[in-house]
Amino acid sequence: MNSSHLITKRLGFVVDCVAEIRQLAQPDRLADDKVQQRFVEHTLQIAIQAILDVAFAIAAEHNLGEPSENRQVFDRLATAGWITPTMRDTCRRMVAFRNIVVHRYLQVDVHILQQILVRDLDDLLAVVRAIRDRLVIP
Repeated sequence: MNSSHLITKRLGFVVDCVAEIRQLAQPDRLADDKVQQRFVEHTLQIAIQAILDVAFAIAAEHNLGEPSENRQVFDRLATAGWITPTMRDTCRRMVAFRNIVVHRYLQVDVHILQQILVRDLDDLLAVVRAIRDRLVIP
């Protein structure tokens, strides 16, 4: 599979994840419903992982350098003009959230989860659009 195909596929997956969250998530029930909380956590986790996969594929294909940690790949994309500094900051926050979910460093704060649903989903889709526009992907 070439990187263009991987990038296209992963970006579509992120869009699908956001659509599923918007359709199925019930933010007001997150504090009391573990199934809802786990659904949102997991769906965000796999969407963020897909954005990481895209970022690393772009960095490798365009010789942007090998980052020493996941969050740094978004610095490389921003410096090269793939995403804006605001998008970079959103992606870095999302990766930090993903790390908490994956590694269970801390208990996930339901209020932060709710904020992500309200504040960051559109920003995540903006990252997808920016990359698609740069690659000229419909």
